Amino acid sequence: MTTALLEIENVHGYYGKSHILQGVTLEVRAGEVVTLLGRNGAGKTSTLKSISGLLAPSAGRVRFAGTDVTGWRPHKIAQRGLALVPENRGVFGLLTVEENLRIAERKGSPWSLKDVYRIFPRLEERRRNGGGQLSGGEQQMLAIARALLNAPKLLMLDEPVEGLAPVIVDEIVDQIKKIRAAGIPILLVEQNLAVCTQLADRHYILELGRVVYHGTHDEFAADEATKDRYLGVKAH
Repeated sequence: MTTALLEIENVHGYYGKSHILQGVTLEVRAGEVVTLLGRNGAGKTSTLKSISGLLAPSAGRVRFAGTDVTGWRPHKIAQRGLALVPENRGVFGLLTVEENLRIAERKGSPWSLKDVYRIFPRLEERRRNGGGQLSGGEQQMLAIARALLNAPKLLMLDEPVEGLAPVIVDEIVDQIKKIRAAGIPILLVEQNLAVCTQLADRHYILELGRVVYHGTHDEFAADEATKDRYLGVKAH
């Protein structure tokens, strides 16, 4: 059994008096892609925030790369190599694509500008364009590329293909496969089931702040009843 790189154990989290996370437990092991699924409001983004330090857990623990990082400040967790690409992407609109990338470069990172341009050739084509001039898909690529330059040991992606055209979705899926092939494990929050089933080794489903399902790729693919019950879809 591979040792987990990321372990979330019985994590609870609140926004004010609202009990958003109610004992979430999950893990991501080296080299794998894990998806976190669920309807809107299930607690998926809140789980990513609790892992990255943006939402301090009120109970439970978060272990990353063998260290208990529960309650650490977000920048300290990021320095350990845990990268979150948020749904809003956080691209600097007034900087060029290349400037956005260069400010993220970390000394000693195994990823160089040349490496990310190889995975994201569209960014190299647009390197002199301002971040604000990019399409939504290009901004998403830039946000992921920027995270890679920061030498992540694990990448967390929050809805990376939401609202994007199918041709761009296919491009980003291909890029995520290349990142995984380079050895970076990924925790993926995504509503697009077709994307999840192409990418993931294992799946968790959240419902009202609790994990209600965990299965392998094959188990999940065969379980129409679970998909219909918790995700409200009939996948074909």
